[in-house]
Amino acid sequence: MRNNFLLFFISLSFSFTSYSQVKKVNWTDMADVKFERTYLEDYAYYFLIPEFGETIKSIEGKQLEIKGYVLDLVEGGTTFLLSQHPMATCFFCGMAGPETIIELQFETKQTLKTDQIITVQGILALNKSDINHCNYILTDVVIIK
Repeated sequence: MRNNFLLFFISLSFSFTSYSQVKKVNWTDMADVKFERTYLEDYAYYFLIPEFGETIKSIEGKQLEIKGYVLDLVEGGTTFLLSQHPMATCFFCGMAGPETIIELQFETKQTLKTDQIITVQGILALNKSDINHCNYILTDVVIIK
């Protein structure tokens, strides 16, 4: 009985430890990247290829939390980005850089609206080679607020 009680508390403490490992980041943290304009022959076009800094590399593969504006790119709730700025001044429409957007990959369909402010948690993936996706990708995304 005593061993079961001890095992219960050990597993409970691991649960709290993993919960507390969510790293709260802001858009300044996400700016730890430099871009090199590179010509890709397959596309016959120049693209900005990222070179991620040590701060951003240190949170790759980890659960993080960040707040931003929703960009609903495809009707039907299938493709969303989180942006540092509202649509009128985002990376696509304004003068911001690619470090100001994060691709959100949800497990289920969402009903979000452009410029809605949300806080999300997810696992950070860094993308430097697939131009069909953003440089920052959050997988297993959950909306917190």
